[in-house]
Amino acid sequence: MALSDLLYPDNPKRRQELIHLHQELLDCMSTNFHATNELARVLNEHLGCTISHIRMRENSTVKENCDIIIKAMSEIQHQVQKIDSDMKEKLEPVLYQKLYDIKEPELEKIAIAQKVFSTVLGEATSTAGMVAIKLLSSNFLTLTVSKLVSLLAQIGASVLGGISITILGLGIEMILHAILGAVERNQLLTAVRSYEKHLAEFKAASEKYRRAIREVTSLVRQQVQ
Repeated sequence: MALSDLLYPDNPKRRQELIHLHQELLDCMSTNFHATNELARVLNEHLGCTISHIRMRENSTVKENCDIIIKAMSEIQHQVQKIDSDMKEKLEPVLYQKLYDIKEPELEKIAIAQKVFSTVLGEATSTAGMVAIKLLSSNFLTLTVSKLVSLLAQIGASVLGGISITILGLGIEMILHAILGAVERNQLLTAVRSYEKHLAEFKAASEKYRRAIREVTSLVRQQVQ
C-alpha cells in the first residue's frame, strides 16, 4: 500500500470511484457519437446534407473528442438553419408562419415543407418534409444541442479534458497522474467531485439529446415501412 493511502485511508475507494466515473463519461460520449451519426445520416439521406461521419479517437484526449462532437453538432445546427432559410425564402410569409404555428396540423406543415424540398432537391418524399418540420418546430436545436455543446466545452476545459480516453488500460496510477499530475493526492476528493458534477449534467443533457434524435429516426422508420 502506498504511503499516501496510509495517510489518507479513503484514497483507494476514491480511486475506484474515479475509474468508474471516467468509464461512465466515455460510455456517455460514445453513445453521443452514435446518436450524432444517426442524425447526420437522416439529414444526409433525406434533406440533401453532407455531414461527415464522426468517430471517437482512442489515442486522443477527452477534450479532443469533445471538440469532434461539438464540430459535428455545429454543422448540424448550420444545416438546420439553412433549411429554415430555404423555407423562409421560398414560401409566402403566411405559409412560413404556419410552420411554427402550434395550432396548425402537423400533416399540413409536412406538406408545405415537402413542396419546398421538391424545389430545392428536385424531388422529395414526405419523409423529407417530416424531418424538416420535426427539427424546425421543436426545441431540439435551441435547447438540447446548445446545452450539450456547452457542457462538452466545459468538460473539455476542465481537469478532465487532458485525460486520454484509453488511459483505463494503463492502470490506476496513470489515471491519478493524468488528473492530478504532481498535485498532492489529498486533492483526489476534489477531482472526484468535479467528475461527478460534470458527469451528472452531461448524462442528463445527453439523454435529452438522444431522445430527440430517437423521435426523428423512429418517425423516419415508420415512413419507410
